[in-house]
Amino acid sequence: MNQESLKFAENFVPSTYVKQAAEVLRTRENIIRQLWQHKKIPEDGWDDITIETLLLQLSSMDSNNFPSNSGVGEREGRFASELVAKRHYHFGHGIGRSGDLTEPQPKAAGSSLMYSITNCLLKDLMKLMGIYSSVECLLVPVATGMALVLNMLTLRSLRPKAEYVIWSRIDQKSCFKSIITAGLIPVIIDTIKCNDQLVTNTCLIEKKIKEIGSENIVCVMSTTSCFAPRACDNIETISILCKQYNIPHLINNAYGLQSKYIMKKIQSAFNKGRVDVFVQSTDKNLMVPVGGAIISSFDKNLLQNIAKTYPGRASSTPLLDSFITLLSLGKKGYEKLCDDQLAMYDYLKQELTTIAESFGEIVLHTPENPISVGMSLCKIPSDDLTKLGSMLFLRNVSGTRVITTLENKTIAGYNFEGWGSHSKDLSIPYLTAAASIGMKQTDVDIFIKKLKKVLTQLHCNMKEPSDTGVNEH
Repeated sequence: MNQESLKFAENFVPSTYVKQAAEVLRTRENIIRQLWQHKKIPEDGWDDITIETLLLQLSSMDSNNFPSNSGVGEREGRFASELVAKRHYHFGHGIGRSGDLTEPQPKAAGSSLMYSITNCLLKDLMKLMGIYSSVECLLVPVATGMALVLNMLTLRSLRPKAEYVIWSRIDQKSCFKSIITAGLIPVIIDTIKCNDQLVTNTCLIEKKIKEIGSENIVCVMSTTSCFAPRACDNIETISILCKQYNIPHLINNAYGLQSKYIMKKIQSAFNKGRVDVFVQSTDKNLMVPVGGAIISSFDKNLLQNIAKTYPGRASSTPLLDSFITLLSLGKKGYEKLCDDQLAMYDYLKQELTTIAESFGEIVLHTPENPISVGMSLCKIPSDDLTKLGSMLFLRNVSGTRVITTLENKTIAGYNFEGWGSHSKDLSIPYLTAAASIGMKQTDVDIFIKKLKKVLTQLHCNMKEPSDTGVNEH
């Protein structure tokens, strides 16, 4: 409401009331102005009314919401359902144009503005979490696996002779399938056991580089965040090798953005060697619905090439969710979530250690994994291991993984021994649980309570035949 409208409002209510309301309106306008001026996440999170005010202002700048608009094209941002329109705040045009995700749309000035400012906010988030070098960010409307595909296709276009990807093994299907989907040939580097941890076999990586030839390699793909006992890859040494042999380094940082420890390792890797791109999931790090990823690079030109690899326009839903979340949390809100994550990791590890000791098991020592915790299951017969996982699932425990180390899996013709354990040489069965961002103490307490009941039941079943000694009949 402008000054002239406010003046007319004084004809209906006392002027003191209007002046008080006008001050609130100016405060909100200043908050929004500071966002455009500074292009940073606000220190304190915004209230919902301010966020919705901005969203409605932006959507009113898109042509589908012009009162006098006459749309005669094949794609005019129309909505058949008012519920869908409200769910998306009347944003219907998506982001980007046919040849470039970052190119502004003539029909969608508001959507294009929101996309540009969100990428700026993500840059600021990177800085908050430990990336102090100049970095560019690109939010893409695909999950992590497809985002990795986009990166590899772009890198391949810059290295036309190359067809191999050296991949430090992580037993998560989408990571491996991204290489296959990109039409490339994976060179699988199994992890090696170091005490309880599984660490990067950097010697074998260098050996394979020499065998294949650096000009034939699209990139080395490393992983930071994963399920225990696999550690964060030795990305510093990998970056040094990539710089030495002139090979791109792609980091799968799926849920590492929430960890300052991991983000600082990425910064260190860039300082010491070569880091071309690192990718993180929006749902895992920002607690929004699945469907988006953040592609980050220290090379602005490379990121622009990745943006041009995406075909056609793109959904603005992951953008809208991320934009709202960053404004709602603010820097203080996000830092508190990260601090809580660290506290919950320690608490989860402590509670698992207590229960492990009571059942003759151990919690695996994995200091290079700041999110996931593993507990051995040596006392459980192999036939009962899968039963343990299903018993927890039926009791509404989600996210745990029971790894037998005995499973083999074939994906796209490639066989993985000991699938789930990130190595063919691991022989101790175990269970994993993750203390990721957003976890509450009640989540840990309920999980531990149910785990204890399930383990007690399985141990009782193991003892029954020898304890009774006779047939019950």
